[in-house]
Amino acid sequence: MADDRVQTDREILAEAHAKGFGATLAAYVRLSGPGWLQSAITLGGGSLASGLYLGILAGYTMMWLQPLAMMLGIVMLGAIGYVTLTTGERPFRAINEHVNPVLGWGWALAVAAANIIWCLPQYALAHDAASNNLLPGILGADGALNRAVAPLLPTDAPWSTFVANNADKLTVAVLLFLLCTAITWSYDRKGKGVRVYEFILKMFVAAIVICFFGVVIVMTVKGQLPWQDVWRGFVPNVGQVLRPSPAFEPVLAAIGSDEARAYWTDLIVDKQRDVVISAAATAVGINMTFLFPYSLLRKGWTREFRGLTIFDLATGMFVPFVLATGCIVLASATQFHARLTPDFKVDEKQGVVQPPADLAAEFTTYLDQRKKAVSAKVDLAEQKLAAMLVNRKANHLSQSLERLTGKIVANYIFGLGVIAMTISTITILMLISGFVICEMLGFEPGGWPHRLGALVAGISGMFGPFIWKGKALFYLAVPTSVLGFVLLPFAYITFVLLMNSKSLLGDDRPRGLARLVWNLLMFVAAGAATIGSLYTIWNKAGYYGVAAVAAFVLLATLVGVNRYNERRRRATATPEK
Repeated sequence: MADDRVQTDREILAEAHAKGFGATLAAYVRLSGPGWLQSAITLGGGSLASGLYLGILAGYTMMWLQPLAMMLGIVMLGAIGYVTLTTGERPFRAINEHVNPVLGWGWALAVAAANIIWCLPQYALAHDAASNNLLPGILGADGALNRAVAPLLPTDAPWSTFVANNADKLTVAVLLFLLCTAITWSYDRKGKGVRVYEFILKMFVAAIVICFFGVVIVMTVKGQLPWQDVWRGFVPNVGQVLRPSPAFEPVLAAIGSDEARAYWTDLIVDKQRDVVISAAATAVGINMTFLFPYSLLRKGWTREFRGLTIFDLATGMFVPFVLATGCIVLASATQFHARLTPDFKVDEKQGVVQPPADLAAEFTTYLDQRKKAVSAKVDLAEQKLAAMLVNRKANHLSQSLERLTGKIVANYIFGLGVIAMTISTITILMLISGFVICEMLGFEPGGWPHRLGALVAGISGMFGPFIWKGKALFYLAVPTSVLGFVLLPFAYITFVLLMNSKSLLGDDRPRGLARLVWNLLMFVAAGAATIGSLYTIWNKAGYYGVAAVAAFVLLATLVGVNRYNERRRRATATPEK
């Protein structure tokens, strides 16, 4: 049945190409239509968290970021799609044979690492939403589940205290892992149950996306959105990454000590930078660069579908994603940016006298770290700023929907939407993990090698709720996405070389103006990713990180030079007489 559908689509495209540009464009629109809905309702948990925190920290000033990151990512996906559909070869093998095995293995290992890294926040997001939005009295550190389990455990076992204090996290992690494993292992069979599951998840995710659209419409009708500021936010301004949002300036100006003001300015910029990188990384992650070409091969698409693939990426992927994430940033910025949550009780003379229980620990940590760094007394402005910067948890973030739905409905829609996003994301990451393991070990995708490879990401992600203990689990998506962004240049630089490989593409390698345009766009995308990655490595790991990158580049260069010399020797060798 699938082969018949592909053949039918191939005939539609051939007929359209014969009729000209107009007919071809109409055929592309006809065949790529489902991509619009699919892209809009498959928003991942990482994109949701990054968008919410981007609005909290940057307001409307960085509306340009996610569209730009998506455009650059689409360029690279278009390139790898072009190569894959032209040659019909699996990219990992093509890179190792025609470009550089160091880059091929570096790409595969980077994707494998990113699968593990990005699985961590999914379990954390699920637990945060379940304990704060859906079952706050049952789950959570003081919930009924932990209290019920504690008396059932042996008092002399060394693991009893851990289980008693984390029974809720263990329960959510195990249930989520079992569900996602069952779904992932069932994909080859594509039974009715999998289709029902996909439909239910899409409806939950669609509900939360539609609600964010609704919130923006309600705020617009009520005149609560400063659209002039919003439109200005779509103009790229890279310098904004290096300074706090203008909305923080009055609070910073009120701080009495210059040294303290500099401390808080650096803290805001550091947090803002992480969220910016996270938002860019989740637009098109390195995982997608691996999954996309293999999904094309699995569909049975060939060179006839190259134009459709690029068109579908440029429309069906870009437009819905940008609209959805844009509404999330707007809703978050309007209600949280440079503002205290209503839970903070502030006295103009005594300062913050009653921080909310679930945010008190982080609020206190901010002030303690400030006291260690600067000797001046902490004033009221600093306390307010610390309260503005605490990482909101799921129950606070769901307030972004309250203007449309009310508090109770917002809690459940947000909670169920986040759970749906995490399940779909974990499932995809496990599928990619299976592909990567099969490629690295030389197995054909599918069967038990793929199933066992999928468990690598699934099991690793279960540690997510435990490594971020005592903090906003929703925010775990930000630092893990930063790590994922560091790995992105592995893919982008490799695809630039792959697109220019004469030995792989032959006469299908772009020529003339087409080659100039492709290379210009790819160099911009790869250059932006590399600069951002190196800056992040230097900021987070210093000389050690730079040394690791230098070692990898040196190894890739040595292998590349050696391969080039071998090819030259083979080309110039004369047969013996």
